[in-house]
Amino acid sequence: MRPATSCNLENVHPMSSTAFINGASALVDRFDGFILDQWGVLHNGREPYPGVLEALRQLKDAGKSIALLSNSGRRADFSRAHLAELGFDLDMFEAIVTSGETTFEVVEARDMPPLDRLGKRCYLITRDGDRSVLSGTDTVLVEDVEDADFILLSGVDSPMLTEEDYYPALEEGAKRGVLAICSNPDLYAPTDVGLVFAPGLLAVKYEELGGQVFYVGKPHEPVYRACLRALAAIDRSRIIGIGDSLDHDVKGAAGMGLASGFVLNGLHQEAFAAAGAQEAGLKTALDALCRNHAIWPDFALPAFRW
Repeated sequence: MRPATSCNLENVHPMSSTAFINGASALVDRFDGFILDQWGVLHNGREPYPGVLEALRQLKDAGKSIALLSNSGRRADFSRAHLAELGFDLDMFEAIVTSGETTFEVVEARDMPPLDRLGKRCYLITRDGDRSVLSGTDTVLVEDVEDADFILLSGVDSPMLTEEDYYPALEEGAKRGVLAICSNPDLYAPTDVGLVFAPGLLAVKYEELGGQVFYVGKPHEPVYRACLRALAAIDRSRIIGIGDSLDHDVKGAAGMGLASGFVLNGLHQEAFAAAGAQEAGLKTALDALCRNHAIWPDFALPAFRW
């Protein structure tokens, strides 16, 4: 089940209205709230990108509010610890939202359809055996899909396992009509060995098998609601979501009625490799990419910097 406020394609627009800017300094007069992706925008998992810490400091000095939003299936405490290890000042952020933390919240609350009819027995698909996404809930983990009331797609052990390794469990769940919850709708994730498949790809397969999926992470509504609660004092017209994925960050912001910014040096960077640093070439490459994805950002910037 895709939340109703996920991307409304009437909110997207042609390339002619995408403004190319050099950095976040061009946004401070128009926006007071910033929802920022982590991987591919702020850092690469090992270190912050050049200029990121300065850009964050400049935004805070200008009185701006920042919420971080990640499709990580991990809980927010894991994300906080990782950011601190990378040298980020956690006091800069009004909220650090992950799809894993929001999944914990929606499973614990069970207060929205179809989760209000959700049973307690869960077949968990996760990475490295991590079960923290359900820690503190009354959920009972089961080892066989035949015993499950729902499936939780939290993470995958790629590249050690292949997508096909998960098919038997998905096929059994779809046959039984078991609801699947997808905390991380990303189809692929960047790693040191290149792009590897992510939980969203299993969710797509589950739907192809006839199963029902409830999505939590970007571009869907639940994670954005969590961010907007932290930025509740700011009108939505003064909030921008910035990320490196057209299908998740840009589409998600548009679906929530927010402005969007797209950084070129993240997930889609290969699409711009041949363009060099010339703006004309970058615009041509971005136009082709946006047409392919049928979504255009309000702003495009080479990287998240000041």
